[in-house]
Amino acid sequence: MNPVTHFLTGWALANCAPSLDRKERAMVALACVIPDVDGLGAIVDLVTRGSAHHTELFSQYHHQLHSLAFAIVVAATSFAIARRRWLTSLLVLLSFHLHLLEDLVGSRGPDGYQWPIPYLAPFSEAGQMTWNGQWGLNAWPNFAITIGLLALAFFLAWRKGFSPLEMVSKRADEKFIEALRARFGARERVGESRR
Repeated sequence: MNPVTHFLTGWALANCAPSLDRKERAMVALACVIPDVDGLGAIVDLVTRGSAHHTELFSQYHHQLHSLAFAIVVAATSFAIARRRWLTSLLVLLSFHLHLLEDLVGSRGPDGYQWPIPYLAPFSEAGQMTWNGQWGLNAWPNFAITIGLLALAFFLAWRKGFSPLEMVSKRADEKFIEALRARFGARERVGESRR
């Protein structure tokens, strides 16, 4: 699936725990995207395309960080910096694994290639995960899931008073919530507070 879908999945999960603060919600949301950091080689591949030193970093390394070992590193990092350490790190671990599940079911390439998920790497080559029912990256279920998650993000923003914009700018987030509630009606609860 695409990074937007992964991010929205992580954001929805982060909103399942009402006690998380802004930083902890961001950690949970980003944990659902972070496995794809191994795909950044695609940028180098584009820059070097047509040159004498063309690289194939994306094909060689994409999905190399889609592993239990990297999931544990990400969860341990969140444990070290979160206030609600156990809750946040468990949600980060779950969010990371939701990314793997999404890739397992909906990331087949246009040529039919299924990126295997090397779950036990770098310790073992056993346990490479693929699913023969995997749909294409550009298949309608991916679009439907992304649209559904986007609608959920808007609903959660309207209901809770914060959106994914809070990760970038509190001011932009406040303005977005104001506009959303002006358009669809206020949703102020007694004692509602912005975290």
